[in-house]
Order: sequence, then structure tokens, then C-alpha cells
Amino acid sequence: MAALPTGAPLSGGTTDPARDARGSALQVDGISKSFGSVQALSSVSFSVDAGEIVGLLGPNGAGKSTTMRAVLGLIPTDSGEIRLFGKNVGVDPEGTKRLSGYVPEAPALYEFLTGAEYLDFVADMYGLDPTTRAGRIQQFLMGFELAGHENSLISGYSQGMKQKVALIAALAHRPRLLILDEPLNGLDPRSARVTKDLLRNLAAHDGVAVLFSTHVLEIAQAICDRIVILHRGHVLASGTVAALRDRAGLAGRDLEEVFLALTGTGDLKDVVDALSR
Repeated sequence: MAALPTGAPLSGGTTDPARDARGSALQVDGISKSFGSVQALSSVSFSVDAGEIVGLLGPNGAGKSTTMRAVLGLIPTDSGEIRLFGKNVGVDPEGTKRLSGYVPEAPALYEFLTGAEYLDFVADMYGLDPTTRAGRIQQFLMGFELAGHENSLISGYSQGMKQKVALIAALAHRPRLLILDEPLNGLDPRSARVTKDLLRNLAAHDGVAVLFSTHVLEIAQAICDRIVILHRGHVLASGTVAALRDRAGLAGRDLEEVFLALTGTGDLKDVVDALSR
């Protein structure tokens, strides 16, 4: 398999920026957001450091996707402040978007384009010169086993192939912050493993910050340095898996049990029994 590109160090040309002054890449300070009478977010605060993978977890409707869209400046917040590498998202939305890569939960691709045309279009938006973009995109196509399919229309791709295109589009310009909302949806086991290992490499060696949302808690436990749990639009808990275990009084248990305990949904026996009748 061709090695996927991880890029040059992103912090002053040093050999290990993640271990050098590990400053804040993303700072979310007290953001709130309502949609009509629905309070989607309420005073949400957390941070992601350079070289760190932070898992954003929560039940359906907890506010994860709303938070990610707000971080990218795709929706305005009612209050609070979001800063990417010191830049205020509300003041400089274009500048902050250039620093980040985004994979939404349900990527909306231009299906009348081929995979190659779509990736070339995205690379052009980020200002990548033709030579640079061609080399990077080809390397990703090979790494994700899409080489040979890039000239077919996206409308004929499977869900997993579309997800790979969305991942390549988010990664090709070498962003300093990755915002990934269920990025492993539809991926085959090999591609999911490639993605997880690539995220670890980007964080550890290039100092890329990653905000990662998933409902598969085993994945979050395996790759995230810290966890932020959203519940009903609030930050319910945050910290390392070990710290969350201690808070829940579940030392030695896996993240799924900790998550269910903290969100008040740990005892599901009655529900399962009722559904089994």
C-alpha cells in the first residue's frame, strides 16, 4: 500500500511540533445556539490542543454536529466565542476555514462530477497548485484504494467510496485542524484502519489537532487523548478515559459503560426485556 501523505511539520519547522509548545488549536468558550424554541447548545466550552485527538461524544440530538458546524463558521452562535489558532471564527471565517478540514456526518458531494473532478475542484478552492494537488490526490487515491475509480461519476459510487472522497477532500490541503463527524461511516475495515492510523500519525508527527465525533465508543477509546461528552446541549463531562472512569466510579470498565453511566442510561435491562417479548 502506498504511504498516505502526512506532510511537513507544521510548527516552526521543528521535528516534533506536537511535543514542542503544545498550544491551543481550538478554543470554544461558552457558545450557545437556539433554533427557534429549541436550545441546541448552552454555554459549551472545551479546547483541542495541537497534536491532540479529542472525541466529541453524546446521544443523538446532544449538539455534536451543531458544535462542529459552529466551529467551522457554518452557523452563527447566539453567544460565546470560537478561536482557531487565535483567529476568531466570527471575524475571519474564510481564514479559519483554510486552516481546517471537515468531514460532515452525511457528505453532500457533487454527484455529476467524477471523483477526480470533485477533488480537483476542492483543491482549487484551497489554492493548491496543479502539480502539488495531483501528487497528493493520487497518493490518497492509492492509499484508500480508489485509484482506477477516480474517473467514474460519483453518482455511481458506493457509500464507502463517497466517504473516502470526502476524507481525501478534507485532508489534501494538509489542514492544521480536522473536524470529523462520524468519519468512518460506510468504510470497509481496511479503510477504517488506514483512517485511524493516519489520524494518529498526523497528530503525533505533524501536530494536527483533531475533533472527532463517533457513536462507536470503542473507536473513541482507542484513538482519542481526551473525551468531551455533550448531553442535551451541555458539556456533561470531559477528560481522559481514565478520569471519566474515576468520575463514574467505574475503574477498569470500558468507555461504553462509563458513557452510559454518565448520561443516565446505564440500566437498560428493562428496555431490552420489553423489546424481547
